[in-house]
Amino acid sequence: MNRTPLVFLNVLVIATCGLVYELLAGTLASYVLGDSVTQFSLIIGIYLFAMGVGSWLSRFVDKALARRFIEVELAVAVLGGTSAPLLFLSFARVSYFYLILYVVVFAIGALVGLEIPLLMRILKDNLDFKELVSRVLAFDYIGALVASLLFPVLLVPRLGLVRTSLVFGMLNASVALWGTWLMQPLIKGSVTALRVKAVIVLALLLVGVIKADRLTTLAEDQLFADEIIYARTTPYQRIVITRGRAGFQLFLNGNLQFSSADEYRYHEALVHPAMMARGAEPRRVLVLGGGDGLALREILKYTSVQSVTLVDVDPNMTQLSSRFPPLAELNRHSFEDPRVHVINRDAMIWLEEKVEPFDVAIVDFPDPNNFALGKLYTTRFYRLLKERLTPDAAVSIQCTSPLFARTSYWCIVRTIEAAGFQVSPYQTAVPSFGIWGYALARLAPFTPPTHAPQNLGLRFLDDAAMASLFILPADLAPVPVEINRLDNQTLVRYYEGEWRKYE
Repeated sequence: MNRTPLVFLNVLVIATCGLVYELLAGTLASYVLGDSVTQFSLIIGIYLFAMGVGSWLSRFVDKALARRFIEVELAVAVLGGTSAPLLFLSFARVSYFYLILYVVVFAIGALVGLEIPLLMRILKDNLDFKELVSRVLAFDYIGALVASLLFPVLLVPRLGLVRTSLVFGMLNASVALWGTWLMQPLIKGSVTALRVKAVIVLALLLVGVIKADRLTTLAEDQLFADEIIYARTTPYQRIVITRGRAGFQLFLNGNLQFSSADEYRYHEALVHPAMMARGAEPRRVLVLGGGDGLALREILKYTSVQSVTLVDVDPNMTQLSSRFPPLAELNRHSFEDPRVHVINRDAMIWLEEKVEPFDVAIVDFPDPNNFALGKLYTTRFYRLLKERLTPDAAVSIQCTSPLFARTSYWCIVRTIEAAGFQVSPYQTAVPSFGIWGYALARLAPFTPPTHAPQNLGLRFLDDAAMASLFILPADLAPVPVEINRLDNQTLVRYYEGEWRKYE
């Protein structure tokens, strides 16, 4: 029987598993550290370097190649399969997480780098050199493509990070077990011990898969100060809700989005300045982001509003109110209002479509901690938004903290101006976040509002508070910045550098 095609299938599995482990490490690092660009860059570099080291080390393996290959495959199964739970659990428990992260990535890369040369040497007697190299490399690259497609579309949304790690560990262990039959003529001595090891590894990883939710909860319990009462992984993000003495908190990818105890300060400051700056009573309102429905709650207090279009890429976010009743109570069941129309699309792509212009736009995206979010703070994005507004429209945009991320804040403000808006920066204090910044923008010069809306039952914003929003003290004053464009993503670099100081 010609076993060569089956061995090439092993190459495909090895390459797929190896890249999945690399993507898992990068995703976990950006999730717990929030430094996505730097971490992914470092992890890719370390992993590729380690593969080179592993390939170089393979030259010292001279005997029992088939047996060594299966042993390496089992080592990859154990280390790669347990990498996600190991990294998750270690982050909250040790001070040297970076060291563990890079050692794990290097070790997996070195082991994967060992496997391919060993397989090539095992096959060298069956194929000529040109055919051998072309086939091995072809299957290697196909495996990388398979992993890169499956990881964001199927694996993370359906299995989660921890279960994905364990399942692919089982896949590596299965390849090792299968290899004891496939390569049995080449394995010197008894294969029983190898098979027993493979079965034990498979069994342990299977237990891990069964207990994956418990492992994830155990890890996240250490990341969050309060009890986790809701968690869900979507194709776009990890949604976690915790409950403490003061209420509940929503986290996206580990970053706090709001606390029910003080979110009213944030959302009243976000919505009402734009609604008042519009002058005439606004009828059509656009909300970009804001899938929690809390900005909607404030907008719907205006009887003049006839329609609200909310664009949020993640349907799991806009449906969260129906799955978590306390949020529905907090946003006053805003998604059930017949004036609200929800669109689950990428906001930047949706803005390219022709729609009836809006009187007010509320932009409530998460902070720009990665390139996918950074594009929503570029001149290109704001120019698209400008085309969807009436001539006298008003826009408010959340702009991160002007105190903790001063350069990032002014980068956003200057970028909005570069897109053709007149901008009035403003800020308020939100206990959960500290000093938080916004931008109020219109297409023509304007005077910021000094009066709050009346008879809307606001808890924070009165005339005095409205006027004070637009007073920026000296430590929030402008600083020189670059404009954030699609081709430079300067803002992400600013943001990561500033917030890293507070990790």
